[in-house]
Order: sequence, then C-alpha cells, then structure tokens
Amino acid sequence: MSSLPPALRPWAESLALFPEELAVHLGPFVARLSAAMGTLRPRGETEGGEPQGYDGITRRGSFDRLLVSEWLWALEAPDELVRRAAYGELSFLKPAFRQPQGARRIVVLLDAGPDQLGNPRIAHLALLIVMARRAQAAGASFAWGVLQASPERGTYSEVTPSVLLTWLAARDVEPPTAERLAAWHAALSLGDAPEETWLVGSARLARLPGAQSMSRIEVMEVLVPEERKLTVDVRPASRPVRSIVLDLPPPDDSIRLLRDPFQSRVAKPVSMAGRPKASSFHFSADGFRLVMFHSDGGVSAMAIPDSVSSTAPRPRRMKLQPGHLMLAAGWRSNGGLLALMERADRYVLHGTLKSQPPRADASERRPVTERWTPGHASERPAAHSGLGRLFSWRDRDGESVLLLTRTGELFLVYLVKAEHKVELMALDNSVTAMARIHGKLVYVRSGPSVPVGTGLRGLYPVSPNPPNVCKPVYIAPLEGPPSPARTTLHVVGPDASTSTVLEARGGEAFFGHAVGVKVPGDSGLLAMSHGPRVWRLFLEGSVQDIMVPPGFFVVGVGCWHGAPGQAGLVVLGPDERTLSWFGAKEHHVLTRASAPVVHAETSHATSLLGLLTQTGEMVLLDLRDGQVRYRATAEGS
Repeated sequence: MSSLPPALRPWAESLALFPEELAVHLGPFVARLSAAMGTLRPRGETEGGEPQGYDGITRRGSFDRLLVSEWLWALEAPDELVRRAAYGELSFLKPAFRQPQGARRIVVLLDAGPDQLGNPRIAHLALLIVMARRAQAAGASFAWGVLQASPERGTYSEVTPSVLLTWLAARDVEPPTAERLAAWHAALSLGDAPEETWLVGSARLARLPGAQSMSRIEVMEVLVPEERKLTVDVRPASRPVRSIVLDLPPPDDSIRLLRDPFQSRVAKPVSMAGRPKASSFHFSADGFRLVMFHSDGGVSAMAIPDSVSSTAPRPRRMKLQPGHLMLAAGWRSNGGLLALMERADRYVLHGTLKSQPPRADASERRPVTERWTPGHASERPAAHSGLGRLFSWRDRDGESVLLLTRTGELFLVYLVKAEHKVELMALDNSVTAMARIHGKLVYVRSGPSVPVGTGLRGLYPVSPNPPNVCKPVYIAPLEGPPSPARTTLHVVGPDASTSTVLEARGGEAFFGHAVGVKVPGDSGLLAMSHGPRVWRLFLEGSVQDIMVPPGFFVVGVGCWHGAPGQAGLVVLGPDERTLSWFGAKEHHVLTRASAPVVHAETSHATSLLGLLTQTGEMVLLDLRDGQVRYRATAEGS
C-alpha cells in the first residue's frame, strides 16, 4: 500500500484487503464517510467496571491512595499538609478499570434490495470498513447483516474477503419489509436500547415502522447525465444530518468492486475430455455466443459466461451427417444455431429462416441485392477453402442470412421454396472484415471498385451442381475500366446503404469494442493495415497510426484496462504464445498461452479476447480487468 496518498495511509491496514488499484478508489469513500460518521467515544473510568490496578496520578481520591511522598508533609510540616488538602494540591493514585467487552455494540443492517443494487453498494462496502474500525477503536462489539436475509442465519462480526464475497452475492429483488425489520429487532434485542443501530439503504427505510428511532444512512445515485456520483446522508438518531457527495470510480473499477474486488475467484477449467477438439472459432454477431468448429466436422455454439464466477453452460452441438461437409456457421440474432453444409448435389442449411408476413406494398419491395455494391465471386464457396461465417440479419422484409468466406467473398443464402433447396447469390468480394453494429451490417471492402452503371442483372444464383462453376457476377462496365483499388466502408441498413472511402491502403481489417474511447457511430472501433508493419486506427474525428514490430501478428483491436482511455492492437508474438496490447505510446503483455496459439481474435461487441492453442485449450480473457472468464482444456485442469 505504499502507493496510497498520505491522507489514506491511516486506513492502509483496512484497505490492504483490496488490490492497490482498487484501494486507491475505495480509500476516499472510507475517509469521507468516517469523517461524516465521527468517532464513538469510549467509556470513562467513572462508569466503573472491573478494577485493573492504577493508571497515573490524580488530584482527587481517598487517603489510602495518597502518594507516599505526600505523607512526608505530615512528619515535617503538618500545617502544610492540611493546607494542600484544603486547596486540592495533594496527589493520589488513579485507579484503572477493565471495560466488559460486548457491553457496547454497533449494529448495521444493510438493504440489498433493488433500490441499492449497483453503484450504491460501493458505499455500503466502504461503510462496513468504517463501522468495523469505529467499533474496534471504542472497544465495542460489531454485528452486521442483510435486511432481506433471515435473522436465523445470524450476523457477521468481521469484514474479511470471504465474508464480503458472501455479502456481494446477497442480492434481492424485493425491498425490505416491516416484518423483516421486526424480526431483526427481536432477534438482536434492539429494544434493549443498544447505543448504535444503523439502517443503510434508500430513503424508503424511514417509512418502515420502528425505523424512526434508529440511526440511518441513506445512499442515492445522482441521476444526472455524464455524472457518476453518489449522495450519502448520515442521519444519527441524536445528531444533525451530514450530507456528502462521492465521486464513483471508473466504470471498469466499479464493476470489479461489485463482482469480485479481491480477484480471488478464477474461472474453473472446463473439461473437454471425450469431446472432439476445437479447430477454430469466432464470436457471434451479437457478441454473446462463441461459435466453435470441431475436428470431427461438427459445430457448436456456447453462451459466454458474464463473469468468472458464472457457470459455463454446455455448448449446443450439431453433429455432421454422413456425406455432408461444413461450410460456415453462425448464431442468429433472435436465437438459434445456423450452419451451412455442402453435399454432393446441393447446399443444406441447418436452421429455419424466418420471414415477415406479406405487406400491402409488397410489390414495391426492393430486391435485397440493391443494398450491396455489385461485385463478383472468384469461385464457388466450398469446404476446402476454409470455414466461413454466417450473419443473420432482420429487416422489414424478413430475415436474411449472409455468408462471408475465408477468401472474402460475400454471398446471400436463400431458400428456393418451389425446389426445396438452398441457393447462394454473390453480393460482393474482397471483404476483409464484417460486423453487426447498432442493428446494421458494416463491412470493409479492399479492392477494385465497380463503376456506377454496372448492371445488377449480372447478379444471379450460383448453382452448386458441377460443371456450373461460379462465373463473374458483374458484366463489364458500361463506361470505362474499373476504378483503381481503394478501401471502402459499407454500412447496410434496413432502408438504405452508405459507402465511405477510408484513408488506408487496404488489406486486413478488424472491428473491436471501445471502452472510454470515442469512435465513429457507424463503424465503431476499426483498425486497418496501412502499409508494412503500420496499422491505422479510425477514431472519432481522427486517425492513429501504430507500428507493429517484425514477427508480430495482429489478431484484433480493443481497449485494455491497463491503459485507460486508449485503443490499441492485440498482437501475437513471434513465440506464438504471448499475446500483447500495442498502443500508440505503450504496450502491455496480456497473457501467455500454455501452447502455441493456432487462432486468436477479439470480439467487436464485448471486451473479450479469445485464443485457441494446438492442444485444444480454449481461453476467453476479459480485457476490462485482465481476468480469464472461461477456460476449457482437454483434461479440465
């Protein structure tokens, strides 16, 4: 705790429970709340107790406790002894008393209901530290509990990591009731007038019968845009109200304080023994699912745990049927696994497409292809070219499924109901990155653009039956040759589409999740290669170039909690095990894998980094706090 400011060092022992970066944020809460509470004065000797020798000298007392030196006056100058006694100048031994522990106590009952969920509980956490220290300084006993809990479970007398983790998990959807307060009143004998009984919660507690005679601490979140503050009113039963305003820690640190401030929880490894090893993966379009391809040709989708303490759900698996080859998979926006497979005679789509009911203006409905820039597909997608990604997208005309291949071709997947088969329609090519952002599909295209005037009649379904190999999807431009290569950002909305030229030389691109960094509303956080070892980040109103050392490979873009307010690249080192974060001014090592990494990428919707090793170990690292949220290994250890 050497990094604590001087004003917080008196609290170093209490704050030592937490990591230093969290103690610095929690310390001001503790110091200001302690000043507002004041101290609990210890009992004096005049209140009696068990005698415990002498403690100093006093001017009052009985003559059996008169100092031996004072008796000299009786022998040498009796009149002076009488005078000193009359004027109170004699010295006596001062008796000491031992105060019985538990005769005084501090009782704290905290509201864990809906009024206090979230940021107000940070103030509760600081108050528990203050109350424990207050009781210790006054020689009083300390008891605290949760209002919504049953008194039969008893109270806590300490503030330790294990106890606080139990309290953090004690959340309730019901507000405190008068019956529950009466039960605590009887269980703790609060009618015997303890010196201090505190209710901690919202102003609603004052309306409970029996709460008026107790001291209260009211915690409220300031509901003002762009402000992260708490208002705390300390209302002792016999003193004036004291109000303070506390600035909340940054969002990421607030989440850590409310979830696991001690970093004692780690994601329990999940055993993959007996299951096919994963060969590759990708994040779903909404960022809440992990789609994994397996060595046996099957595919699975798993809900991502929202914290390290959450139970990892079993993945939803789909086994490959005989004669089928997996082409691509994805997770639809309204739930359900989508998988596109190839047979000898046709394509097969696992997952029923959902369409909107017919509308009155159906005759005016525009073809879906008009929302894309005309392009061409160099070859028919096949399993040997690598596993692609499926994007499910809904608009006013129904649900559309798009296939993005490993080679950058973009296809529309649709069902020919009359023939009961699945067909593909080529939409674009040279697509280097694609994501769904704010309900729109956004993708980067790097390559020769097609001049305006190229006919959409060149877009036609691609038959999977040989020998009809895919031919160019666009016919020759009507005027002039194709324009030179350029990089464009395409935003495909339900009613209209836009295209923007990017100031980059093209190549690889990644979408990422921004935390505390202002980025364009349409594309979010975007990084693109801009020459040998140079990558360009597109931020709101500016661009930022980052140099990547030789031998390092970029696998994504995002924000790291160790560099707040900055965006950077996530790169894999030359050893194929070390993953690092590279910003414009600094870099940090994120993690080191247990075996060479075969695939790694970041999510565009959440602050997650996923990596897969040669041994089949799958790891999800939360970039907001550096904790491993999920780990699956062959042995589960």
